[in-house]
Amino acid sequence: MQLHVRDLAEWLIDQGHDVSVLAPASPDTPVPDYVVSTGSAVPVRYNGSVARLSFGAVVNARVIRWLESDFDVVHLHEPLTPSISLLALRAATCPVVATFHSAMQRSRPLEALSPVFRPSLERVSGRIAVSPAAHETARWNSGTDPVVIPNGVFVDRIAAVGPDPRWAGTPSRPTISFLGRMQEPRKGLPVLLDALPAILEACPRARLLLAGPGDGAEVLSAVAPEHRHAVEILGTVSDEEKAGLLAGSDVYVAPNTGGESFGIILVEGMAAGAPVVASDLEAFARVLDDGRAGRLFACGDADDLARVVIGLVGDASAREALRAAGRRRAREYDWSVVGEQVLAVYETAVLAAAPVESGPLTLRFEAWRDRVRRRVRRGRVGDGWRGSG
Repeated sequence: MQLHVRDLAEWLIDQGHDVSVLAPASPDTPVPDYVVSTGSAVPVRYNGSVARLSFGAVVNARVIRWLESDFDVVHLHEPLTPSISLLALRAATCPVVATFHSAMQRSRPLEALSPVFRPSLERVSGRIAVSPAAHETARWNSGTDPVVIPNGVFVDRIAAVGPDPRWAGTPSRPTISFLGRMQEPRKGLPVLLDALPAILEACPRARLLLAGPGDGAEVLSAVAPEHRHAVEILGTVSDEEKAGLLAGSDVYVAPNTGGESFGIILVEGMAAGAPVVASDLEAFARVLDDGRAGRLFACGDADDLARVVIGLVGDASAREALRAAGRRRAREYDWSVVGEQVLAVYETAVLAAAPVESGPLTLRFEAWRDRVRRRVRRGRVGDGWRGSG
């Protein structure tokens, strides 16, 4: 969600909009000029991950002060979470758009709090879900029916980076990569490590590059001593390094085990030109066009993962075909496409929130609609969000 909010803000700014983002950030964290901090967040484990929430009287005062700007639209993310977005929803006086990101089967806390949240959600004029899974979660927990608009990426920006020579695979030493929080169970790294012995038996010189936050020593301790030579812990990487790693990978693996509503890293992988292998979660299968833009394996099945990876590493023509298919698929998620869809929701929200003038309805409405659209297209957007692990 952090990437989604940041990239949407930058795309809107590039289109000439005045954008302000309200978000939690610790005092020593550098933030862009368009970000207004509400202070440090509190980490809370939720839905197999860590949500970083910001709340309290001081935060509420900062939210209210931020809303004093003359926004045309306030765009909230995860409005059902007891954090900044919910505070902004209660205090906003201009049209509100809300995006739902989470996907889960059931949430007892949300169900219990639903009677409290629903009156506030009635103030939302436009609703977005980043995937069908997120749509179902929003519908189940709040009774809303959001339009599905996926996460976006800057495809050309990622594609322009090219392979990083430090990590690029070669015919004699192919590279398999993983990106994610290494010790977050739902990211599925143990499944990939369980598949590693079979992969190395078929491809002895393959190397596995692990990028993301986590305790590298603890990760290596889970790898058999005879296989540790093939594993390199890169730690946290920058956006440019991430693109370079993906571009140079012979296979990028997303072995996630659940709790995913979209899969933005899959799109980034396709944009960089990486052949993508992912668990067959519903959200991942949709992003990969049901296996046409990337290979799928049975979720949690290390043997099936090894089979798919071995098949790709040994077939250069199959990898090239996947690179081409992935690049084509990634274009459908470029911000030039996704951003226009979000703007259309902003326009709808403003139209829904404004009163209709009396008189010859059709002509008055069309003239008024055009004025609204011009105002939104050059307008101010407030982007409130709760933060993310």
